[in-house]
Amino acid sequence: MPIDGSAGLGLTNEQLAEEVSHVSTPDRLPTPFGEFEFFDGVPKPESVQSIFDGLDLVRGITAFLNAVPGASLVAMRRGLRVAGVSSPDTIGYTDPRCTSTPIFLTPNTETTYGVTFLDLKAWGPTVIEAPPQSLGVVDDFWFRYVADMGIAGPDKGAGGKFLFLPPGYEGERPDGYYIYDCPTFTNFVVIRALQGVEAIKQSRIYRLSDAGTAPENTFVNIGEQVFNTVHANDFSFFEEIAQLIAEEPPGSLDPERAGTLASLGIVHGKPFAPDERLRGILDNAARIGAAMARATLYAARAPESFRWEGSSWKNGFVGGSYEFLNEGARNLDARTLFHYAATVITPAMAHAQVGAGSAYAYTAEDADGALLDGAQTYSLTIPANAPAKNFWAIDIYDTQTRSLLQSAQYPAKSSLGGELRAEDDGSYVLWFAPTAPAGKESNWIPTLPGKSWWPLLRIYGPLESWFDYTWRLPEITRSGAH
Repeated sequence: MPIDGSAGLGLTNEQLAEEVSHVSTPDRLPTPFGEFEFFDGVPKPESVQSIFDGLDLVRGITAFLNAVPGASLVAMRRGLRVAGVSSPDTIGYTDPRCTSTPIFLTPNTETTYGVTFLDLKAWGPTVIEAPPQSLGVVDDFWFRYVADMGIAGPDKGAGGKFLFLPPGYEGERPDGYYIYDCPTFTNFVVIRALQGVEAIKQSRIYRLSDAGTAPENTFVNIGEQVFNTVHANDFSFFEEIAQLIAEEPPGSLDPERAGTLASLGIVHGKPFAPDERLRGILDNAARIGAAMARATLYAARAPESFRWEGSSWKNGFVGGSYEFLNEGARNLDARTLFHYAATVITPAMAHAQVGAGSAYAYTAEDADGALLDGAQTYSLTIPANAPAKNFWAIDIYDTQTRSLLQSAQYPAKSSLGGELRAEDDGSYVLWFAPTAPAGKESNWIPTLPGKSWWPLLRIYGPLESWFDYTWRLPEITRSGAH
């Protein structure tokens, strides 16, 4: 039989009033978007448009911060097309290395890269033959990891044939290939061959239907061409994203990000045609979003962002997850930080091991916490016994474009450079200034008056002292500072 329970005491009038206060909105609500007016919780007509303008601005800022990875690859493809890399069988490479001429996000200056884009909509199933002893990565058009090829891949550096299938593919899956189903039709391909340009030119990309009769690939040296691969920081950003959404199938992006974009009129199968009101809001949203991305990059606030306690040197890849996940939650700031500064995503980047892979640290300030000024003179000591099995390198970048600083002399130094002069204790002192301090020319990296700059340390083959934190990079010191 049912059992009748005892009634609770309920709320007193005072307690009920307190509860109602928590669920109510006042008649006048000051906000960053202006004062909103209500009649007993209902927005007054004169406030409705301001409220929706605020909502569109918030959604626009959120869309910017969360869609940076996709916009980055739309801009990358556009830039490579300008440089002559306009088909999957054309591979751009940097010989002998990337220079300051093209605008690239934090390019590696010490090794040669090959880059192109797969077009699985036009080509269908596509094969990449990776050269031996290479490091290759394929990412989808939203900059999500698809595959490693080479040393970090299933071929383990022996070389192999990799087959990439378009979304919804239901055809043959032949033997003899490492096979990957791609969420998007467009996919970014990066090949780093340790033996340089000639090894990169052993790469082959062709349609599966052409296997056995595939034509030769075309290789284009892009190292010193003038082109831009960096996404916009104004309204054009949303046009870049609209292009991506138009090209890729519904469902290729997670529902939350797709929903944010849809609320702004960016929907697959429909033209993106914002009116003047929304266009202005989105231009503002992109500029504010870019400001937030820059703060996340240059002035990171999460404790795990910092490489050493009490240091300004930061980790570019925060959290150790190539999907930026931490106990089931997406680290949104870590994703924005990484993709605003860099390109290429792979688990191998997130999990460097002793003696293998690479590790990174960067800063944007000196020992006093001041921003780095291209008109000043600074020094940085690389302590002896740097934890690099292969070598270390310092590159400096433009704080606006996040690309190599366009100075008169190459903006990088590495332990491979025979001209570097060591101190008696085995350390190296690097100098950063518009002109070389007297007697320091061999260890000088030029800066530009009127511009800021930021350095990135790369450790190739990090050793135990990197992982146990016993080797530490000191702060950058400005000459004459106290």
